[in-house]
Amino acid sequence: MTVPFATSARSSVGIEWELMLADRDTGDLAPRAPEVLAEVEDSSALERYTITGELLTNTIEVTSGVGDTVAAAVDDIDDAIQRVREFAAPRGLEMLCAGSHPFARWYEQQITDKTRYHKLIERTQWWGRNMMIWGIHIHVGVEDVNKVFPLINALSLYLPHLQALSASSPFWAGDRTGYASNRALVFQQLPTAGLPWSFTQWSDFENYLDGMVRTGVMEDASEVRWDIRPAPKWGTIEIRACDGMSTLPELAAVASLVQVLTEHLSRQLDEGRELPTIPPWFVRENKWRAARYGLDARLIVDADGTQRHVADHLRDTMAELEPIAEELHCAREFRGLNTILDQGASYLRQTRVADAADGDLREVVHHLIREFRDGPTLRQHLAKPDVGR
Repeated sequence: MTVPFATSARSSVGIEWELMLADRDTGDLAPRAPEVLAEVEDSSALERYTITGELLTNTIEVTSGVGDTVAAAVDDIDDAIQRVREFAAPRGLEMLCAGSHPFARWYEQQITDKTRYHKLIERTQWWGRNMMIWGIHIHVGVEDVNKVFPLINALSLYLPHLQALSASSPFWAGDRTGYASNRALVFQQLPTAGLPWSFTQWSDFENYLDGMVRTGVMEDASEVRWDIRPAPKWGTIEIRACDGMSTLPELAAVASLVQVLTEHLSRQLDEGRELPTIPPWFVRENKWRAARYGLDARLIVDADGTQRHVADHLRDTMAELEPIAEELHCAREFRGLNTILDQGASYLRQTRVADAADGDLREVVHHLIREFRDGPTLRQHLAKPDVGR
């Protein structure tokens, strides 16, 4: 099977953000995306962003256009959110985002009436119906198809860092799981999800797809649901390992890290250098550690088995990559990573709220609603001028 890889601008950025709709008073998930989308789609046909439904009728996904900078992509996301709010608010609906809803149960949710979703549920059954998960997907443009799998293999070293920064699913169906990102371990139960295979070149991917299509596992590359995957239609690498981010500035910070890491590794390839990788069994262990411990995880950071606290390793990596962030005009967003490290990721904030409320998870949902609704927009967050932007 020949799979063409589209032309895209190097280090361009696209962002997808999956959002929950919840009742403003109770915090319960609201299966009302179809009625909101019916009005949104009539009013936003000419915009750069897109607003669509997802597997569950309680979910709306907002997607940016192709951005030259992270700020441009997140501006699109911000505009899309304001458009959704215009039609959701009069219905008593709020938006929020996390990797999981703290107390919702799968059997109370409705599946969107589309053939591809019904096929997914028919095949995956209980695990498919349990996919009450929300995430972000970050695309970065790659100008040469021969770079794709070397970049994916090297970026896999940093998936646990991204997972720890975004971890926001400590509760599941009313239970405290003990995991920072329960979503990460639930999602990998789907047959084409989880960590990618260790391919070295594009033809390996084509052979994989050929076998999967011939045997009826999938219809095309869009059904590859790896934590990091090529997106041939767009000419990008797509990071899918992250839980849903709870605020817009956090989304911008993580997107900037993905963009800067990809550009950094791409430059090493340009120089003829071999990219750093670790054995797949270390990659798998790191995923579990980040899911379990979040920003308190100790990760295996090289092939020799050296272990570092994820926050310390992130700060060292950020210091090394800051000049590239300046060049890509995302330095301010990049510095937002320090805020997450200093104040705690969403999973920590949620558990603190639950503790203060004697375990009342409705208070956690209202906390997430407030963070999403009342937190600073990126434009406010970036109000001060940045030299060189």
